[in-house]
Amino acid sequence: MNQENNDDLTPFTFDLTQDEARRRAEVLAALGPDWDPVEAIRGEDEAYALLYSGLDAEQQATYDRLVAAGVLPGDEPGRAATH
Repeated sequence: MNQENNDDLTPFTFDLTQDEARRRAEVLAALGPDWDPVEAIRGEDEAYALLYSGLDAEQQATYDRLVAAGVLPGDEPGRAATH
């Protein structure tokens, strides 16, 4: 199809806002009333610290290079890899 034959196309839009709100409500309902997001993040931070603890010098150097390259997140709050 070339640009000149666009007269045959009918544009339409689809708003996903309502579906996204329903999906988020279902996720929160599935997590249940006992879910504590602060405790969940604390647990993730503890697991992350444990995962990279006890590295030998070579492992630590590799880890540091991966963090510097943005492949792995550092230990700052809200960490996420940049790549």
